[in-house]
Amino acid sequence: MARSSRQMKMLELIQANDIETQEELASQLRQAGFKVTQATISRDIKELGIIKISTEGGRQKYTHDYSDFTSISAKISNLFKHSVLKIDCAENLIVIKTIPGSANMAGMMVDSLNNQSVLGCVAGDDTVLVITKSAEAADDITDILKQLID
Repeated sequence: MARSSRQMKMLELIQANDIETQEELASQLRQAGFKVTQATISRDIKELGIIKISTEGGRQKYTHDYSDFTSISAKISNLFKHSVLKIDCAENLIVIKTIPGSANMAGMMVDSLNNQSVLGCVAGDDTVLVITKSAEAADDITDILKQLID
């Protein structure tokens, strides 16, 4: 299965479960049908900006909710800047072309904007489709995204 599918599954698993170790994450990915090694998990964690946080019970868990972690947001912004090839807009749609395997991360960047005009986005391997409420909103968000890559 493709890297982007595996990474999306990783994000889904850490959102739905309190996963403390790479071994635990690897086991759940294998149960979901992905062939992974510890090195693969480690690279994906780094690429996706997944971090460990402390829970109320003093345990640790992986998370990708980095809204309170500006250094992680800066890393995602930097990855976005270096992986986006082109951003175009037509009516209320924005299309972001990336290097292969980077669309999921670019979609995460769009989501992290928390812009109420974004209805949603769908990421493939090298393309993200962003749907906005209006053509004007698409123009505004396109401008914001282009500023991030300049």
